[in-house]
Amino acid sequence: MRRVHVVTSFLMHKGRILILRRSMKVKTMKQKWAGISGYIEEGEDGLERAYREIEEETGINRACLRLVSSGRAVEVVDKDNDTIWIVHPYLFESSIDEVRLDWEHDSYLWIKPEEISSFDTVPMLKEALKSCLYKAY
Repeated sequence: MRRVHVVTSFLMHKGRILILRRSMKVKTMKQKWAGISGYIEEGEDGLERAYREIEEETGINRACLRLVSSGRAVEVVDKDNDTIWIVHPYLFESSIDEVRLDWEHDSYLWIKPEEISSFDTVPMLKEALKSCLYKAY
């Protein structure tokens, strides 16, 4: 299995977490709820990738964000794609809640963190979020 490093960012606004539903246009995990994710290229800083992905996927720029915490990496085994995803999670406080989606997602919701279990999410999303929240408080 190949090992692929990705970031997954969570935005928080007034105590609610942003989740996004992956569109039918993405390669993997279509229609699953997720955070804001992207591949980390070799030699690239994960935090910088996180800021870039947030702006691309939500339209929210770094001036509106404050890094709250980074969680421990979570490994997700994806047998369908012969891949082990190493997910590096980040939690940001956003000063705004206006989201402009790109093609990767078709809808979004701001939810209470404890509601995440009610959604059909990408694997280990709850654990990645919990890791960030634990370090934040």
